[in-house]
Amino acid sequence: MEIKYTVQGLLIYATIAAYLTAFVTTVAKRPRAGQAVFLAGFILATASFIYRWVHVEHVPLQNLFEVFLSLGVACYPISWFSRRILRIGGGWADMLIGVIVLFPAGFVFHAEPQQLPPALQSHLFAPHVAVYMLAYVFMLKAAFQAGERLFSKPRIEGTLRPPEQATYELIAIGFPLLTLGLILGSWWGKLAWGRSWGWDPKELWSLASWLIYVGYFHWRYMFGTRRPRWNSAWAIAGMAAIIITLLWVNLSRIFSGLHSYAS
Repeated sequence: MEIKYTVQGLLIYATIAAYLTAFVTTVAKRPRAGQAVFLAGFILATASFIYRWVHVEHVPLQNLFEVFLSLGVACYPISWFSRRILRIGGGWADMLIGVIVLFPAGFVFHAEPQQLPPALQSHLFAPHVAVYMLAYVFMLKAAFQAGERLFSKPRIEGTLRPPEQATYELIAIGFPLLTLGLILGSWWGKLAWGRSWGWDPKELWSLASWLIYVGYFHWRYMFGTRRPRWNSAWAIAGMAAIIITLLWVNLSRIFSGLHSYAS
């Protein structure tokens, strides 16, 4: 565990504290106050991301420290969009997700600036990583909704959608982003290495994640909502594959490949 005694670290820890306070406040049945603190955490997360951008002089999406930093920024906008536009609840889970994704940035991965390797000096670098980060937050929120359906008796809040339907709608948004990430990565690979697909471990697990969600859609098309627990299990399995793609493939020596720079 690494404590960061820097401005960057202070901003991250303040954001974690804000998200955690928002979670506790919301669970204590003070949702308005919880949302206000959640917004304050988002402002801190944005300031932390901008500070990092200025410090390293490139879009901070290069390594796992910067990736988890960006995930912490995406939590509030996606939560707001889900609640206001999609009528999907689970705001307490979004706050908890913010704490979870910022913990590795604050306590696990080092924050020393790094030069961009030649392969990352591409106009496709930022959009390729950014769409994946958005997809991952949508899929993580979907997994929380699926877990609520699978492991507890769902409580529907007013006009909000039930967890099974919410899971489907979140995945329906996240899946095109996953698809776009694959397409952009293939295009980038063609420009950087002269091939669109190289059977790199990261590429394989990204494809595996995508195929699991294809399986989710096929299963739900075949059985609809008649087997909601299986629908939820598919959603959680997809998130497990994403975690492998994001963490294990980058950190494990078993899966060393062209994407090892991300660690």
